[in-house]
Amino acid sequence: MPRSSARAETAADRATGARPPRRVLIGLCVTEVTSWGVLYYAFPVTLSSLTRDTGWSTATAMAAFSAGAVVSALAGILVGRLIDAHGPRPVMTTGSIVGVAAVVAIAAAPSLPLFFAAWVLAGLAQSAVLYQPAFTALTGWYGPDRVRALTAVTLAGGFASTVFAPLTALLLDHLTWRGTYLALAVILAVVTVPLHVLCLTPPWRQRRTRGVPYERDAHARAVVRSGPFVVLTAAMTFAAFGSYSATVNLVPLLTSDGMGTHLAAVALGLCGAGQVLGRLGYPRLAARAAPSGRATVILTAGAATIVVLGVLPGPATALIAVAVLAGAARGMFTLLQATTVADHWGTRAFGHINGVFTAPITVAIALAPGGGALLARLTGGYPVSYCVLAALTFAAAAAIRRTGSSYDPAHRPPSR
Repeated sequence: MPRSSARAETAADRATGARPPRRVLIGLCVTEVTSWGVLYYAFPVTLSSLTRDTGWSTATAMAAFSAGAVVSALAGILVGRLIDAHGPRPVMTTGSIVGVAAVVAIAAAPSLPLFFAAWVLAGLAQSAVLYQPAFTALTGWYGPDRVRALTAVTLAGGFASTVFAPLTALLLDHLTWRGTYLALAVILAVVTVPLHVLCLTPPWRQRRTRGVPYERDAHARAVVRSGPFVVLTAAMTFAAFGSYSATVNLVPLLTSDGMGTHLAAVALGLCGAGQVLGRLGYPRLAARAAPSGRATVILTAGAATIVVLGVLPGPATALIAVAVLAGAARGMFTLLQATTVADHWGTRAFGHINGVFTAPITVAIALAPGGGALLARLTGGYPVSYCVLAALTFAAAAAIRRTGSSYDPAHRPPSR
């Protein structure tokens, strides 16, 4: 983007910008916890009860869940464009309503094809209510202050499993898995629909300016077809697969090294705590490092922890400490993904550009659990597979560092 255009956009932001009311951030924190809890984290808790009742295999049921995640990634491109055009409120409210319908359909599915169809519907809902639409909303409303807002929402979202895993287990003590999902549908409806209606009310400036849609679409096309965007998207996709495969498969890695299952589970839990620490530290790193440098540091640190996990034989305390560091790198990666597009190309057409950027990353994350296990089988064990995952993440960091000069600060307009 020409610098004169960037300066004009910055002036427009200063003239029209206003800090959104606190209810926006509070509302999104609550709805993200609830949406992630119901549409994502409840499934692994209900899985054994579901397969026992239906006779479907665990792999088949997981395939339906993964299909929803892939649909979410692909639908996110359209959702981003809809938010650019109409604002977060109608899109996220509709997503909540679709989510309620999807959860009811999951509960009522009498056959495997309809169960898959229900999860496809859930994937559409996920694309409109989980992190990416929330990131688009916060980036548009908070502008230069977006990192703090994004950090707050991801910190809150990190508690989704803490709240909904035990809640789902408690419901299963008294209900069937179908009844549990119906109860969760009620919670999703009661919490997220009214909060999206009542809290996401600030004006959405992108839809008010005449002539902007065409210019915004042209800007989006130019960005997504540029070499730096393609390289950055590919690098972040490979890094996401490496990071998520390593953390999700942490328990089988550690048990294959002789660690007990309970202690390995503790390590996984502390890895999750490390994500919170990483997210808390991200704003300081963002203030001190340019976008490409920040990405290089985070991906290199993540790759280093992955390779150490793969080759370090012990002791258990050292492995757990490295697992915490790996979690911190992954926690930072979430915020890196949320801020990358705006930091490099500004917030004009952010929903559209971020949707394209996020789609392959989300697919990689969806494939990471099974892909990591398959890689371990193909390479003869988790230690070797972790070295491969580390190499993949190191390569991603190197690609970002090499192309960083193509899009750092001169190509980093901060506004529409």
